[in-house]
Amino acid sequence: MSLQISVVIPLFNESESLPELHDWIVGVMEVNEFSYEILFIDDGSKDSSWETIESISKKNSSVRGIKFQRNYGKSAALQKGFEMAQGDVVITMDADLQDSPDELPGLYKMIIEEDFDVVSGWKKKRHDPLSKTIPTKLYNWAARMITGIYLHDFNCGLKAYKNTVVKSIELYGDMHRYIPALAKYAGFHKIGEKVVQHQARKYGITKFGLNRFLNGPLDLITVAFMGKFGKKPMHFFGAMGTFMFFIGFILVFYLGVDKLFINKSARLISERTEFYIALISMVIGVQFFMTGFISELIGRNSSTRNHYLIEKEI
Repeated sequence: MSLQISVVIPLFNESESLPELHDWIVGVMEVNEFSYEILFIDDGSKDSSWETIESISKKNSSVRGIKFQRNYGKSAALQKGFEMAQGDVVITMDADLQDSPDELPGLYKMIIEEDFDVVSGWKKKRHDPLSKTIPTKLYNWAARMITGIYLHDFNCGLKAYKNTVVKSIELYGDMHRYIPALAKYAGFHKIGEKVVQHQARKYGITKFGLNRFLNGPLDLITVAFMGKFGKKPMHFFGAMGTFMFFIGFILVFYLGVDKLFINKSARLISERTEFYIALISMVIGVQFFMTGFISELIGRNSSTRNHYLIEKEI
């Protein structure tokens, strides 16, 4: 019999909260009679988190864990957890007790009974300072506009996935913020949302610094670009190059006609501002074309160029 739920928990210096979080999850699983596993991914903690995980795993055979040599980031931890997960439904949550395990049955049912590919939590009522909530609202708005996925809270750590979804995507950098978008570009379009409880932090301090304000938008642009043009970069760079070269060519054509047939006594073409605008436009156009060609050559040798996800086979 296959496992019903894999709970993937990335963590960094959360030793105080782990025993309480484990007991809470186990209580929910036993009440609902779920078969489960709990995967603790220690992202290079400097406190006693790993010793706590070892102690918990000795008491509960459903607990597995790994510890990174150093801190690689939440995306790396989730990626490793996804590779290890065996449950039909994979649920991620943070280790700081701000995500409630009481939400697990509802998320599981939305995946199994309503056939969602991804269900993202929505912390409608947050217990965070304005310095965190305001930028979050702006990021969520930008993510909705760019990805076309209408979710209120892309960055909520509490999410549920079909196992096939987590095996079909790759996380790196800070891509964990936009897993729904990665799932969409991988061909999983049934993405839902569930209002979840958000609890005030009980132990420790937040592990996210000001760099997320810069990394978030950059990663969003990367996700959107790779999703649309990852296998066909020339379609983007070629279009941009054609546009810029066309602008330059039209300006040069206009200057030539003007000098030869309309204002023959006018100043030299090389003395006119339009000439340099045309020249720069044509050079930029050629550069875009060359970038597209180089990208295609690199993609030609990629091991994933002809990697396609197969849903069914006879």
